[in-house]
Amino acid sequence: MAKIVLAMATTHGPQLHTTVEEWQLRVKEDQAGNLRFRGRVYSFDELVALRKPEGMEARSSLAAQRDYHARCQAAMTRLADKWDEIGADVAVILGNDQHEIYKTDQLNAPFMVFYGDTIPHYPPSEEARSRLPPGVAEAESGHATDVYTEYKGIPELGLHIIKTLMENNFDIAVSKVWPKNARNGASHAFGHVYRQVMRDKVVPNVPIYQNTFFPPNQPSAARSYEFGRMVKKAIDSWQSDKKVAVFGSGGMSHFVIDEEFDRKFVAALKHKDGEYLRSIPLEYLQSGTSELKSWISLAGVLEDIDADMHEIDYVPCYRSPAGTGTANGCYWWDIKD
Repeated sequence: MAKIVLAMATTHGPQLHTTVEEWQLRVKEDQAGNLRFRGRVYSFDELVALRKPEGMEARSSLAAQRDYHARCQAAMTRLADKWDEIGADVAVILGNDQHEIYKTDQLNAPFMVFYGDTIPHYPPSEEARSRLPPGVAEAESGHATDVYTEYKGIPELGLHIIKTLMENNFDIAVSKVWPKNARNGASHAFGHVYRQVMRDKVVPNVPIYQNTFFPPNQPSAARSYEFGRMVKKAIDSWQSDKKVAVFGSGGMSHFVIDEEFDRKFVAALKHKDGEYLRSIPLEYLQSGTSELKSWISLAGVLEDIDADMHEIDYVPCYRSPAGTGTANGCYWWDIKD
């Protein structure tokens, strides 16, 4: 049977792929307001006042931001080194989409498993790039290739995961061909893993998409956790001698950083507190923070695996005195024989 030999959780946002100077391009959009924080929506100025006691002016200074940037780059290098060290044969990647593959007013599946032979990856067209917000367009090379590239899928594992999910009360969407209107082919949740963790030496993999962001059909935390448990059941029963890595790509708290929430979440991952992870209210898992549902699914995969969790670094990358930015983190699990 196949064996899971590695689990990794990583953030994947634009601040990992841009300079500190380019981080400032996002602040104008932050100032437009409608910022979610702890289940409520605030204006930029309201958050500046609310978070002033936390010392956000100093914590979002350019000097602080340069330190955050350096720590993030070092953490990504260490995560990629660990990937190289373990040497998994194949991967299952749990990620999300932000209008890169699906459009919410057309078709947006709660879960989608890809079971095709080929995963395309390419840069956006100039027209598509021109529509991206400042600070996001500049990050494209961090997760999108410079030229058209193809990676190998794993149709037999994809089909087995689909069959297992369907037999266990998950009515999911599937695709054998990558949607042709996708901006980069593989969206940034997967592209970050391909480029930054696998360093463009991409092993055959099964991308699994979850609609974390967009109402009205976002899965609950409990559903995401159970989904992960069923993915694990499928991998365990796959008739193969392959060594499998499983990734959770997304998070952490953003576009307003909440260190208290992140630390509580990480502690629950470390101590396998499935009850807490399943009970996180949907109103706390909105906007960018919603991507942590991919990590909740990973926690479901790890539920009955003997493994120690390792934190490479947790970096709250503040870019404004309102506490906006992205909290970034890199984690891996040492799986026992």
